[in-house]
Amino acid sequence: MSSQKFNVLPSNINSLNSFRKKLHQSKVVWRIISGLYEWVGAALYSLVCVVLAFIFVFRIVGVEGDSMNPTLHDGERLILLTFMYRPQRGDIVVIDRYTQEPLVKRVIAVGGDEIAILPDTGEVVLNGVVQEEEYTKGKTLVHDFGTSTKKVPKGYLVVMGDNRENSKDSRSAEVGFVNEKDIVGKAIFRFYPLNKMKWLNLSERHDKVE
Repeated sequence: MSSQKFNVLPSNINSLNSFRKKLHQSKVVWRIISGLYEWVGAALYSLVCVVLAFIFVFRIVGVEGDSMNPTLHDGERLILLTFMYRPQRGDIVVIDRYTQEPLVKRVIAVGGDEIAILPDTGEVVLNGVVQEEEYTKGKTLVHDFGTSTKKVPKGYLVVMGDNRENSKDSRSAEVGFVNEKDIVGKAIFRFYPLNKMKWLNLSERHDKVE
């Protein structure tokens, strides 16, 4: 009996190659989809972290008026640190006045400090030490503060604008000592305008205090 030979090998090889090609293409597509999924997931995670940070840690505020000249100017935008913040001398802070516009001022004295303003020279005396306030503009006028030495109550602050001749601050009877609970946060970075971006409070501190 004669035997017949069937040439099925090339067809099987072609089918196998086609299957391998489709499998490779599927793997490539899956890698792309997987990569996109990971990228989108990382982007969403980063976005959530940023949102949570600005809800619980940071806050954006704007500067209104000229009371903080020459350090800050009207219309500038700041990032505040609000989480677990305790005011310190020299910090630029935002004060919540609830029914009125918030104030942007500098902390001059904290609870327990003794402070006085010399009426002739406009110098600030803190715990017996005359302060060198190179960041200020104009003379520190006494206003309602008086010339006698005052002790700051615990939990309160004395704040002033850097533009000492044009600032409503603790020297005014309307403001007076500021409760620490009314401090929204500390200004740490000016991000607008872009050509004036700068970290704040890095060198402007009241270090000469006994």
